[in-house]
Amino acid sequence: MNLSVLYRGPLSSCNYACGYCPFSKRKETRSQLERDRAALTRFTDWLAGQTGHRWRILFTPWGEALVRSWYRKAVAALSHLPHVDSVAVQTNLSCGLKWVAACRTDRLSLWATYHPTETLADAFLRKVEAICELGASICVGVVGVPEFLDDISSLRRRLPRGVYLWINAQQPRRRPYTEEEIDRFQSLDPQFLLTLRRQPSFGLSCRTGQHSFTVNGDGDMRRCHFVDSIIGNCYELGWEQALQQRTCPNRFCDCFLGKAQFLIDTLTPFFGSTVLERLPSKE
Repeated sequence: MNLSVLYRGPLSSCNYACGYCPFSKRKETRSQLERDRAALTRFTDWLAGQTGHRWRILFTPWGEALVRSWYRKAVAALSHLPHVDSVAVQTNLSCGLKWVAACRTDRLSLWATYHPTETLADAFLRKVEAICELGASICVGVVGVPEFLDDISSLRRRLPRGVYLWINAQQPRRRPYTEEEIDRFQSLDPQFLLTLRRQPSFGLSCRTGQHSFTVNGDGDMRRCHFVDSIIGNCYELGWEQALQQRTCPNRFCDCFLGKAQFLIDTLTPFFGSTVLERLPSKE
């Protein structure tokens, strides 16, 4: 079976302090970080033994994972497993890049988010170029803050050829976007409306919970990050029995990660098989 798993452990600390970030952060103690390291080790050890399936893996931490050595080592190790097709990580790209040399780069993908208030464009772009030269895949993203439109336009012009720039609609917002702002964002990212518009989903079929699922630090499986009901635990025997077709219990699907599975047939012409990695198709 071809499966996608989104891992989100206990880690919630971040080295950035973006004013528009909707996720609460904390400064973790040494013991909390050790708990996160142990949870990640358990997850990677479990995946190493799951040779009966083909895997695509995406790390979706609340904080910044790649500044922690155990995440860099885990990503490198997973990229070499013969039954793993792709390992992707959401990151602000603030970490060093020496660890990439230990990866099988044809299986490595980075969701690299640019934050204009936290880093300089020149420094960020140098890292994007280095990732491309190392042979890994990368997409670059930003939050659609209207005040950053000039910065985002400049970033689009300077990105290496073939690197996709995605724009997540800013949620929540104090005021709606203007039509001019929407047009400018859409000119930079043809998929911008996908994150701007709420997708009615209640009672409709979705691949989450069947072909794609999330795992937390305790191994609890959920169909996606936006439905809190636990469907199983990957560390228990017979965990595959939790994987079955389900309809969505939510009124709307609001995030790319959910829509990537809910609307996968619609998105396939643009993203192909790399929708989880948010990479446009090269086919």
